[in-house]
Amino acid sequence: QVVPVESGGGLVQPGGSLTLSCVLSGSSLDIYDVDWYRQAPGKPRDLVASIMNRGTTDYADFARSRFRIFRDDAKNTAYLQMNNLKPEDTAVYYCFVRRLTQGLRDEHWGQGTQVTVSS
Repeated sequence: QVVPVESGGGLVQPGGSLTLSCVLSGSSLDIYDVDWYRQAPGKPRDLVASIMNRGTTDYADFARSRFRIFRDDAKNTAYLQMNNLKPEDTAVYYCFVRRLTQGLRDEHWGQGTQVTVSS
């Protein structure tokens, strides 16, 4: 069973930093593209950043200047480094791994990790 497991969330003051990790069990991460999403209470789940299996990255506008997505396939882990955090970054952050194989979607969500930005 392929399961992404997030960690690294917590409570941080405005202006602080956190790095989230997503460890993939049950498969090799290097065959997947990885997205980080976030969902605040009462709001839809939003895409934060993506990294393809060859390393190409993309970011939501709100994340482009403050967040960095990267991966270490040798550790089967993807990361989201978040700097200069703001209260509006408070959300549950989810890791999503995906690929197309023989025309079929192979997609898996993690359980999420809570990030709270507050003084």
